Amino acid sequence: MKKITLFINLLIVSLSFGQTLSLQQFATGFSSAIAIVHPPNDSRLFIVQQRGLIRILNANGTVNSTPFINLSTVVSQSGSERGLLGLAFHPNYATNGLFFVNYTDTATGNTIIARYSVSANPNIANTTGTILMNINQPYSNHNGGSLVFGPDGYLYIGMGDGGSGGDPQGYSQNLSLTNSNVTSNPSRIYLGKMLRIDVDNPATGLNYGFPPTNPYVTEAGKQEIWARGLRNPWKFSFNRVNGDLWIGDVGQGGFEEVSKVAAPLPNTGLNFGWRCYEGNAIYNTSGCAAQNTMTMPVSVYPYSQTEVCTSITGGYVYTGSLYPNLLNKYVVADYCWGDIGFVSNTGGAITWSYNSNNFITSFGEDKDGELYVSTGSIIHKLIDTSLNVSDFSNSMLRIYPNPANTELFIKNDNDIALKSLKIIDLTGKVVHHQNLENTDTNTINISAIAKGLYLVEIETQPGNLFQSKLIVE
Repeated sequence: MKKITLFINLLIVSLSFGQTLSLQQFATGFSSAIAIVHPPNDSRLFIVQQRGLIRILNANGTVNSTPFINLSTVVSQSGSERGLLGLAFHPNYATNGLFFVNYTDTATGNTIIARYSVSANPNIANTTGTILMNINQPYSNHNGGSLVFGPDGYLYIGMGDGGSGGDPQGYSQNLSLTNSNVTSNPSRIYLGKMLRIDVDNPATGLNYGFPPTNPYVTEAGKQEIWARGLRNPWKFSFNRVNGDLWIGDVGQGGFEEVSKVAAPLPNTGLNFGWRCYEGNAIYNTSGCAAQNTMTMPVSVYPYSQTEVCTSITGGYVYTGSLYPNLLNKYVVADYCWGDIGFVSNTGGAITWSYNSNNFITSFGEDKDGELYVSTGSIIHKLIDTSLNVSDFSNSMLRIYPNPANTELFIKNDNDIALKSLKIIDLTGKVVHHQNLENTDTNTINISAIAKGLYLVEIETQPGNLFQSKLIVE
């Protein structure tokens, strides 16, 4: 009952401040966990640890003792922004076993994009990889790190501006191969850019190819670039339902920003504005194109004057089934503040909803669209404590008694066409499911359900969902 008591206390505190989001501890024992990724249609979560390990977190909350892969010998062990930073599974991972990583290497601190494969054991990867890209990094910070397969099947790679402060060499806007800083280090053309590559159709002499719709595909040295004007994207994701792209881009010292590109994604060479603009504010417009040619953020928030630092951690648009209140909202956090919030699908101000009192290093999404949060050593499930209670009662559906013991009754006062009922525990596990009759009252046998706090979710024939809290005594 300790866990339940703690959750109820958190719920009361959250409601008293008008909050709706909270965290439920799911698994512990990690070290600098900075990415949470799942292969397509796979219930396992793969946890990326910054110093080189990828570990498997199973759906029941257990963690495999043997890492999926150990890349610590090739991954940089220095600096707060270097390390193993990203993981992406091939869309056909179930058949080809390929996955891709983004890390800074031990020798130079350069960004490496590499391909690996799973072994005959689905829980262990082969340790020999193939390097696809080696991108020179002039400084130790602003490495980006995320890489994600888009709905088009191409691999998107988010690159920071190379580091220091204020993008002193102007990498983010630069598309000129004759720039002196690029001429001596040609791969620096990729800094401050969103890259898009084809991992299935290699070009001559390379381990990857160029999507034919990339905006600079006919210009040697720039074929991989899809968009420019990023400072340090941490992180980006695609809405798994409609393909929209969402980017959390870390600001310089004035504003953090969220950018959105609606699907179908354009192939015209987008410009997200940095270093010309930080958020919507002018930063350094020398030599810049007009602002109306740029893709400006859909949401910004200012630096805090009271926190140690301010740094956005991009998340996901919620597309799961447990929390209807969150549907189509983009969930985001500030790494330094420890705050988690959400913004409308159309943008606007962020509603800050929960403070974790921890650094928020990453969000993750499971195969069902439910969200997870890393605070470095702990992986949490994101939960919505509002539970849609008012919608449940307003629909003239009633559950009683509550608290309940062995039986629960569903009273349907509005003759709604009911379909099914689920009772869900705090980890998201369905502990009871049954079809409902279109009668005045349905009886639910809950004698086999353990004491605790649950969600009752009722689905109607048209597909609407209604939820309520339930305490089983």
